[in-house]
Amino acid sequence: MVSRPAVLFVCMGNICRSPLAEAAFRAAAARHGLDVRIDSAGTGDWHAGDPPDRRAQAVARQAGIDISGYRARAVTVEDFRRFTHILALDHDNLRTLRARRPPDATAHLSLLLDHVPGHAGRPVPDPYYGQIRDFETTWDLVSQGAEALARALAGAPPRDI
Repeated sequence: MVSRPAVLFVCMGNICRSPLAEAAFRAAAARHGLDVRIDSAGTGDWHAGDPPDRRAQAVARQAGIDISGYRARAVTVEDFRRFTHILALDHDNLRTLRARRPPDATAHLSLLLDHVPGHAGRPVPDPYYGQIRDFETTWDLVSQGAEALARALAGAPPRDI
């Protein structure tokens, strides 16, 4: 049984969107004084052990956050019991998570942007094949999602963004 909120952010390889979402949520959780466990993972394991993409690191660094120590990992079956919330960054990863979800899972699955008023059902586009500006867009979106989720977990009313 999980005694405090535990949030896992999931994208495909855990080197772009989900580490940025993890970083944004760590900052938002700190601002709101939340006691929450936070991690990120990928539905694929081909980047396991790798640091985030250099462009993701650069965008986080621009926001004053160092993610160079993060390391990619794949989602495990145990994650569905260890985390209270598993947030996918897009529909494909959400479908993969639903397919892998064990019968005794306790985690609530959703898209990250489902927590942002007016953005429910929207994915965070994958910036991997893009330029730095695509990573900046990703940072903006995951930051909105992180703030909305932190406000919800802190019991604050949602805010229009």
